[in-house]
Amino acid sequence: MHTIGATSLAQGAYVVAALLFILSLAGLSKHETAREGNVFGMIGMGLALVATLYLSLRDAFWGNVVAVVVAIAIGAAVGIWRARRVEMTGMPELIALLHSFVGAAAVLVGVNTYLETPEGIDGVHSVEIFLGVFIGAVTLTGSIVAFLKLSARMPSTPLMLPRRHLLNLAALVVSAALLVWFVATPSIVPLLLMLLVALAFGWHLVASIGGGDMPVVVSMLNSYSGWAAAAAGFMLGNDLLIVTGALVGSSGAYLSYIMCKAMNRSFVSVIAGGFGSDGAVSDSDVDYGEHRETSAVEVADLLKDASSVVITPGYGMAVAQAQYPVADLTAKLRERGIDVRFGIHPVAGRLPGHMNVLLAEAKVPYDIVLEMDEINDDLASTDVVLVIGANDTVNPAAAEDPTSPIAGMPVLQVWNARDVVVFKRSMNAGYAGVQNPLFFRDNSAMLFGDAKERVEDIIRAL
Repeated sequence: MHTIGATSLAQGAYVVAALLFILSLAGLSKHETAREGNVFGMIGMGLALVATLYLSLRDAFWGNVVAVVVAIAIGAAVGIWRARRVEMTGMPELIALLHSFVGAAAVLVGVNTYLETPEGIDGVHSVEIFLGVFIGAVTLTGSIVAFLKLSARMPSTPLMLPRRHLLNLAALVVSAALLVWFVATPSIVPLLLMLLVALAFGWHLVASIGGGDMPVVVSMLNSYSGWAAAAAGFMLGNDLLIVTGALVGSSGAYLSYIMCKAMNRSFVSVIAGGFGSDGAVSDSDVDYGEHRETSAVEVADLLKDASSVVITPGYGMAVAQAQYPVADLTAKLRERGIDVRFGIHPVAGRLPGHMNVLLAEAKVPYDIVLEMDEINDDLASTDVVLVIGANDTVNPAAAEDPTSPIAGMPVLQVWNARDVVVFKRSMNAGYAGVQNPLFFRDNSAMLFGDAKERVEDIIRAL
């Protein structure tokens, strides 16, 4: 009776935790409720952790209990330390690294589950173990590559091996053959062989994807980590882990779909390896004319005479930590009665929602931060657009040049405004390696230098 009661109590806690996770996802879908969504998620995870510990350790020796508690304490200390130290510019690579931990956990759970399974393992359980290890291994090495690319520890250019698509296909075919072997005659040999193949496959899969597609890669790996957690849940017979993994996996997959739609790309084309480079100009032979430079004083004068201003941020704003002076500039312009709004492209930055998080951190009001589809129609009646550290997401070639590598990608049509000021360090192309004709338009001016310093100069000139 005591065991039944304890199990029922833990299962009830799992149900409550699952509901809290759903409320967390719902809260995170809007700026105004994002903080509450995070709180729901933390409470749910805490409840799930306590219930799992109670269920798994109620009959264990105190030595085991102490070991688990010590492990949790160490993990929590490291997590708090990293979360407090990481800059918002480092958030994408931190998330990618955290995804790798989920993959590693799935691999370890899968291998350990097989080793502890008595003789006569059934076919369904064999498939669960095999797929769990496979997904975990792909997530592990793929996330490590994403971390290395996002943190500039390896080039953002795609790895273009000869017949790379055939290599990926061969990895899948070999893994399928090993699955048949593993189910037919359970042995550690096919499982470990598949592990090696999956690790190499995950590494090559993400290494072949260019920097321009990294927002999709991050959300894709988020989905993979969810399915890896769900697979671990099946192996462990843990209902909450299955539900939580399915929530993360499905939401990550949908986010990947949104990211691909924002770039007018198919998910398969991204995974197969798309555009992306290290910032070199890929169409430098095209003569767009001469660009025009401006100064902070001239931009300040332009803003004084404006009645409407739209700011379109990109990763350059994050690198320069310019969100705080941008928020100050916004406040000063609004005090003058100027209508200031932000236009956010779905793939701006290196992480889905990256710009929204930066602006929220700087206390920019939620109601003036608009998505691309909400702001695009108003750009033609806008006096001044400030493009701060953005490049590919405001490139008119996507809409006007069918031969461009980013042709068809929906972009912020900032060139329709009366005046455009582009904040950049140099005339290099963006992360996708495609030159931007916007820089050479008659109504565009370039303000070179560190974005934070240039915005502060404009504030002083105001």
